[in-house]
Amino acid sequence: MPLATPETPLALVRRARRINRELALVYPDAHCELDFTSPFELLVATVLSAQTTDKRVNMVTPTLFAKYPTATELAVAEREDVESIIQSTGFFRAKTQAIIRLSQAIVERFDGDVPGRLKDLVTLPGVGRKTANVVLGNAFGVPGLTVDTHFGRLARRFGWTTNTDADKVEADVAALIPKKEWTILSHRLIWHGRRCCHSRRPACGACAIAGLCPAYGEGPTDPKVAAKLLRGAE
Repeated sequence: MPLATPETPLALVRRARRINRELALVYPDAHCELDFTSPFELLVATVLSAQTTDKRVNMVTPTLFAKYPTATELAVAEREDVESIIQSTGFFRAKTQAIIRLSQAIVERFDGDVPGRLKDLVTLPGVGRKTANVVLGNAFGVPGLTVDTHFGRLARRFGWTTNTDADKVEADVAALIPKKEWTILSHRLIWHGRRCCHSRRPACGACAIAGLCPAYGEGPTDPKVAAKLLRGAE
């Protein structure tokens, strides 16, 4: 529902933080849905998750990491072997090249260990701020905002930003939410985007934060119709 009057900066902050609190109640177990046991595993899994689901990535990574548990092993892997393991994730040739090059850079520049600083992570081949923040927030405990397609879509629908550039979206949301909440907020928005606030036909009538959302009405508002649009985990 459109806001009745222009929102002051203070009101925006208060509404943003209330949305975060409400989503915490809806998704008390929100977490990274990629399986991993080390920063290296999470970094590779995040690269593999492009254009596919976390569920699909989780199906191939046990085999991949059993054979190549660290950057040192993956850096010298045979392309054909890696391709055969990750083929089902899509774009497997490009992804194979990406994770091998990534591993080589980690070995050559960081002695085989994934760096725990943003400025270092983004120097690695194929690693942007989104991927870096996933790794920092979930493997190192360093707060970060993961601006994927779900996060960006919801941030715009919530009126937290008008930007489409991921870096600008990140900066806008960072100004609204306490830093300690950045990582868990990312999970909550991603979970809500996957389960309720879809890109097409969001389930507005079944949304727990409908009363706080300026975009209410973009999807069906009838509760029964909206309930049929709700999804589970990927």
